[in-house]
Amino acid sequence: MRGKTVTAPAQHQFVIDDTLAGSRLDKALAGLLPSLSRSRLQALIQAGHVHLDGAKPVIDVSHRVRAGDVVTLAIPEPESATPEGQEIPLDVVYEDEHLIVINKPAGLVVHPAPGNPDRTLVNALIAHCGESLSGIGGVKRPGIVHRLDKDTSGLMVVAKTDEAHAGLAEAFAARRIERAYEAVVWGAPTPPAGRIEGAIGRDARNRKKMAVVTRGGKSAVTNYRTLERFGDIAALVECRLETGRTHQIRVHMTQMGHPLVGDPLYGRSRRRRISGLPAPVAAALTGFPRQALHARLIGFDHPVTGRHLKFESECPSDIQDLKRVLHRGLSKN
Repeated sequence: MRGKTVTAPAQHQFVIDDTLAGSRLDKALAGLLPSLSRSRLQALIQAGHVHLDGAKPVIDVSHRVRAGDVVTLAIPEPESATPEGQEIPLDVVYEDEHLIVINKPAGLVVHPAPGNPDRTLVNALIAHCGESLSGIGGVKRPGIVHRLDKDTSGLMVVAKTDEAHAGLAEAFAARRIERAYEAVVWGAPTPPAGRIEGAIGRDARNRKKMAVVTRGGKSAVTNYRTLERFGDIAALVECRLETGRTHQIRVHMTQMGHPLVGDPLYGRSRRRRISGLPAPVAAALTGFPRQALHARLIGFDHPVTGRHLKFESECPSDIQDLKRVLHRGLSKN
């Protein structure tokens, strides 16, 4: 055994054996308590919640433990979340004690921020999950491991426990999460399928935008394929992400010359291209109120049980209506 364990409510006690002797305190605890992230354990150590041999707290995360040391970790009750829970309807696709998968509607902001202090997905999840939130980093809040833009709809997975949060974060970092999006873009991509690689960083001319940059930025890879062409004016594409950068699909498709229909930030005007189109088609293209982007699929191994989970969601009615108008007015056999 690596260490004998006696557990009291919110308290763990370990006897260090030879296999852990000489290890840093935070590393030893991470091996003994894999349900807590190392950063969470470091915060607990520095806050004085770890005692050695019943003496004063040890606040040095790099302290070297010795065989026979008795390490006691007291985990305080999770604090209430700063954002308040708010009763906002959620489309829950899957939920267990560790995580929840939701189908986010367009228009819902994920996390409180300046300009959107409440009525967000986080507020909704705090109200929905209640006491099942065991405390991410010591706070009763959902663990957001990836985000969708306010006006992007579709599937998101959110952690409810520290263990699930750490596991999902590691899976995203290791690119083991399967994600597929559907988007309606201007024009018909050539070639109809391919791989887009380009580091993404802040646009030097507009700090509100992201852009493909040659210096700095973070590596980004998007694989796309055309699902349906609507003449030469638009196309339905599937995008699968190998990375998850801010605005990645919107930026990469714009870089290709095929920005998303309705995108207020990256969608350059196409008014000259709609001249001569049937009125319903022109109105649908110019009047679409958001970027036509939907997170259709997400697949991952459950961070606690190891079971593979995969979920799909059809495009919401606004994108379905746009596709129908385009299909009737522009599709060619």
